[in-house]
Amino acid sequence: MDYTCHYDSPLGGITLSSDGEALTGLWFDGQKYFADTLDTEHVEKRLPVFDEAVRWLDLYFGGEVPDFTPELSPRGSAFRRRVWDALLAIPYGHTTTYGEIAKKLGCKSAQAVGGAVGRNPVSLLIPCHRVLGADGSLTGYAGGVDKKRSLLALEQTAK
Repeated sequence: MDYTCHYDSPLGGITLSSDGEALTGLWFDGQKYFADTLDTEHVEKRLPVFDEAVRWLDLYFGGEVPDFTPELSPRGSAFRRRVWDALLAIPYGHTTTYGEIAKKLGCKSAQAVGGAVGRNPVSLLIPCHRVLGADGSLTGYAGGVDKKRSLLALEQTAK
């Protein structure tokens, strides 16, 4: 059974999902691939992992660098999970490119990495917004390039 929770961020509504123990999803409402890893049968319920995620989000959107990460359990193929693990290694306030991630993973295709980044089911906490095009451009973001721009700007002005 999956559980959900809603969060109102400065950039719009966010839906969080959990398997009861760990966070399995975090999507801006209406984003591309919204809730695509969420079970069709789910219920809204208050859970400790949601309380922790909300505390993380409050710190983050408050301009602070959270010093913890709620338990995460994103659903995806082994390749996607490897890419998402690489995203977790991108420090707060820093960026990288799809090609750099591909190189680190020994993958010949930056496009394959881009596909995995785009399907990240736990936005923000798994920081896919920190990945740029080879030329430094703000290429695709499932939540929208405007949100990506805002998130990167927030991280540059953090306390």
